[in-house]
Amino acid sequence: MTYLDSMARRRVPPAVVDMVLALVMVLGGLIVPAQTVGGPDLRDPDLWRLLLVLLSGVPLALHRKWPLPTLLIVFVAVGSLQAWHYIPAPVGPRGTSIGIAYLGLVVAAFLTAVRCSRCAATIMAVALIPAAAAAEALMEPGYRPANAVTMPTLLVAAWALGRLFRARKTMEHETLERAAAVEREQAANARAAVAQERARIARELHDIVAHNVSLMVVQTIAADRIQDRDGAKAHELHRTIEQTGRAAVGELRRLLQVLRTDEQEDDNPSKQPPQPTLQEIPRLVESVRAAGLDVDFISSGDARALPAGSELAVYRVIQEAFTNTLKHAGHTHARLSLGWGPDHQLTVRACDDGRRPGHDLPPVAPAHRGAGHGLVGMRERIAAVGGTLHTGDRPGGGFCVHATVPVPDPGTTEGVDAHDDDPRAAGR
Repeated sequence: MTYLDSMARRRVPPAVVDMVLALVMVLGGLIVPAQTVGGPDLRDPDLWRLLLVLLSGVPLALHRKWPLPTLLIVFVAVGSLQAWHYIPAPVGPRGTSIGIAYLGLVVAAFLTAVRCSRCAATIMAVALIPAAAAAEALMEPGYRPANAVTMPTLLVAAWALGRLFRARKTMEHETLERAAAVEREQAANARAAVAQERARIARELHDIVAHNVSLMVVQTIAADRIQDRDGAKAHELHRTIEQTGRAAVGELRRLLQVLRTDEQEDDNPSKQPPQPTLQEIPRLVESVRAAGLDVDFISSGDARALPAGSELAVYRVIQEAFTNTLKHAGHTHARLSLGWGPDHQLTVRACDDGRRPGHDLPPVAPAHRGAGHGLVGMRERIAAVGGTLHTGDRPGGGFCVHATVPVPDPGTTEGVDAHDDDPRAAGR
């Protein structure tokens, strides 16, 4: 049932519809009609009849590209078939007989009214319909009034139905455009309101941080001046400076949390999880292995402390590399290596063997999606922490991501604190 529903929702390309219509008209036109009793004898099929049948059907395959010329060719071909008595007249001794050729002409008139502009459709109605009435009256003197009315009536009905269909499609398109415009306007108003609120918060953040930092500077100068004369008072000032700094960092975190963009927020923006560190990389490797990626993980050298921003950048780059491998190579083999070198650099290398022959690409689970910025985002993250990033295809197939991140000297690592001032907690 699901398959049938999906097939029903699929839209058949117009070119396919035109080709099928042309094929039906040609095959139907090749059928030899029966001889009419009391009317003119029909000519036997010959090469001219085959040529006229093809001219009455094949041009319909190109109707979308050239609607008016196609209609004119079909009109002339059908009129020639009737004039040379290859097909019976619409009205004869047996009454009304609308064959496949006449239906093809009516369908061509309907499609022309749908696909042409108002001016072209009006020209078609003013020129073609009277010409059809005159031709029928001249070709069939025995049933002149009936023939002069039957085909023009069918053409007028086809033209009116086509224009009505075109008007409904236009109204539907305009309704969708108005709805989309209203939605875009609402989204723009929402973005403007968010930007205005964030600007207000940024000004508030500036005032708070500037005030607290200025207060800390004044207190530091005062503590330095009375350090030798009154140690207890200097100690109290130092404690006040610590409290002021903690308060400033807390306000900074709170306001930066509000300033996060929508793309950086998860489903519950009021509760952000801690940002991942290098200790989470083995768990990340296990998760992508569970997703079907065969990963070899090697870490060499003596691991050292990194700033929180560098750890987060390395983690996100590895996560994005694995995500791209799952997207573009599927269930393949990959290698991840972390090298802690003596030159105060951490080298990260993530390579895959490319897509295996005969293996379909699996869907990427939401848990394995990275930051969503691709190679550009990876390069920006590494550059922000002073590192370099190189990406490219491997000579033997596959893709490689190679990154280097500077490692600070021991004792100078920034952002490492055991208490609330840990910058890694800024994402909490």
